[in-house]
Parts: sequence; C-alpha cells; structure tokens
Amino acid sequence: MNILYICHRFPFPPKRGGKIRPFNMIRHLSASGHRVTVCSLARSAAEAEEGQGIAAHCERFAMGLVSEPVQTLRMVARLPLTTPSSMGYFHSPSLRRQVDRLLQAEKWDLIFVHCSSVAQYVERVRTVPKILDFGDMDSQKWLEYANYKPFPLSLGYRLEGNKVLAAEKRLARLFDLCTATTRAEWQTLEGYHTGVATDWFPNGVDADFFSPAVDDHDPDTLSFIGRMDYYPNQECMTRFCAQTWPLLRARRPQLKLLIIGADPSPDIRRLGELPGVTVTGSVPDVRPFVRRSALMVAPLNIARGTQNKILEAMAMGVPVITSRVAAGGVDAEPVKHFLVADTAEEYSDAILGVLQNRAERQRLAVAGRQRMLSNHAWSHSMARLDGIIERCLRDFSHSKGQSA
Repeated sequence: MNILYICHRFPFPPKRGGKIRPFNMIRHLSASGHRVTVCSLARSAAEAEEGQGIAAHCERFAMGLVSEPVQTLRMVARLPLTTPSSMGYFHSPSLRRQVDRLLQAEKWDLIFVHCSSVAQYVERVRTVPKILDFGDMDSQKWLEYANYKPFPLSLGYRLEGNKVLAAEKRLARLFDLCTATTRAEWQTLEGYHTGVATDWFPNGVDADFFSPAVDDHDPDTLSFIGRMDYYPNQECMTRFCAQTWPLLRARRPQLKLLIIGADPSPDIRRLGELPGVTVTGSVPDVRPFVRRSALMVAPLNIARGTQNKILEAMAMGVPVITSRVAAGGVDAEPVKHFLVADTAEEYSDAILGVLQNRAERQRLAVAGRQRMLSNHAWSHSMARLDGIIERCLRDFSHSKGQSA
C-alpha cells in the first residue's frame, strides 16, 4: 500500500512519548512492505537535522520547519475563536502545501494521522480511507489541568479543553476509523457517540533495549523518570517531595530519590536541595539510573494514555509504584505486576513494604518484565494495528461499493 502518515511531532529520533508511538508504527508499516510517506513538524534546525534519520525507516518524508515564537502567536490568534489554540500550535503553511501536493500528485491507499491536532491537514479528503489515532484524548488532559491551575489560568485551560473536546468530536466524524492508546482512552472516545468505528492498540516497549541490570540495585534508591518541563511530571514530583518524602525519610533516613529528566524548571531544581533528593537534568541514558534504583515511583495525578516510563521500568525489572489513574494506561494487573497508591501514606507504606522485603521486590521485578514481554511488546501492538487497518480498508471498500 501507498500510505500517507501524518504526525504532530517529527518521529525521529524516538526519544520521547510523542515520538515513540508514531516511529514504531512507521517502522512496522515499512518493514511490512508498505510505501510510507511521513509528514510532520520540526521545531528547530537541530530537530530538523536529527529528523533526517527517519529516511532509513520510510519511503520519504516531508517536513515543516516552524519556530516557537511564530507558533505561539498562532495559538494566541485562536484564543477568541472556537477552534482550539493547539490547532494553531501545530499548523504550518509549508507543511500544508507539501501535504496538498502529495495528495494531488499520487494515488493513496490509506491516510493515517497520529494526534488530532494534525488531522486538520487532511480533514477534507473523502476519497481515501482515513484512520485518526488520537493516542490520548487531549481534551481530557486540558480539562484535568484546570483542576490544578489557579484562577484565571484554570479558566483558560477549561476553555481550551472544551474547544478541543468539540474539535475531537467533529474530527472523529470526518475519519473512517478512530483509535486510542488504552482501553480507558478508547472508552472516552466511544463516549463521544460519533457513529464512527473505533478501536485501541497499546504502546509497546523495546524489552531488549530496556533489559534488566546485570549488577545488583541500591536498596536505598528510588527513581522517577520524565521530562521535567512537562506539567504533570512537575506537579507529581513537587507533591511527592512535599507530602510523601518526609514520611519516607522519617522511617528510612538513608533513602535517596533520583529525579531524572530533561529541562527541569527552577522549582524542580530546588527539590534537589531536599535531603536525599538529586535532580539530574538531562542524561545521555536513563537506564543506568533506573536500573540502580530499588523501585520507580510514578505518582501522577494527571495521566492520560500510557506512561512509557512505567513500561520501561517494568521491562528493566524495576518494580513500579504508581497512581491508580496512571495504572489505567498499563495492560497489567495491580498487586500482581505492579503496585498502586494515591495518598502519601499509601505511597510510603507500599514503598517501604517493597524495600524491606527483598523477595517481594524480586517477585514484582520478574512479574513486571514478563507482563511487558507478553502484553506490551511492539509486535503484539502492531499485530493489533494490522487488524485495525484491515478492518478500515474492508469497511471503506464496502461503503463505497454500496454507494456506487
């Protein structure tokens, strides 16, 4: 098949959540013998240069190079409009022209869009079967932000969330099939009642790359991974250090916490002044830090879709303790494969329970990795994707046959 693939972040190198899922889809589709043309945005000359590496995994690519100040202005210009500001953030006249030329010049067998914010580039196409992979339902994330931000920011987030919600429903009706990352996100999508076919397929994890440590771990080290310029990560670590960390240190004074992630804000850097806390900033490779830890915490209050950090830690044989809301994005069973908590006391008890019981840590380490191998392998996820594509093409062909 000749496939036009559009995504909101340039999918190479696959170093962050918004790039990992599309990259693995593109690589799989190309390896399956399809001709894949990738269209996406690059936000700096450095990202554009790095992105050239996608050429080894697709037929060709088109890139729209944009600048943050211009994209910010495009967001602001949409504030008084009914269309979401995020649609402006991912709009590029250059990329639109390139997509339009591709659509006019060739016959396409499938258009696949990852993330609703770039569905705008092909929403008018009617003659080619189209799949929209929402990934996460972004409207729900914006609406959740409103619960944590002070007024008047909370009002702005709620307004944007409602605008994105309306756009998600409108765009879903313009595609032939829509997908999400997790069963929970799929249920949200189904709740829109658009009349369009829906499905879901999970994120995977490279269990060969994220393999267990050869050396033993430090029984007094906890870790957290995540970009520290991302508000949900900032919020959860600030709260964890304020509420849970004192409880842990009171009962285990030698305990250490590693906060591992790029671009920490000044407030996050200040957490490094707390006894036992280290804020690493960007590191070349997160694996040595996580493997050294006795367990990883992911106490996220705001968590849509799959948290790749959880999959990666479990694949490395590092037990995970996370919130119930983040647990919903993992195809695994609490207690059996990982632990869940919500309050500071629950986190403290669960963490210390693992640290004080080496056999329990080993059980969770083995069970978590096995679950990643069986349910979050990319091969498992891509097999689901293949079935979804076949369903879309079959239904599209049937609908055209009926209208002929």
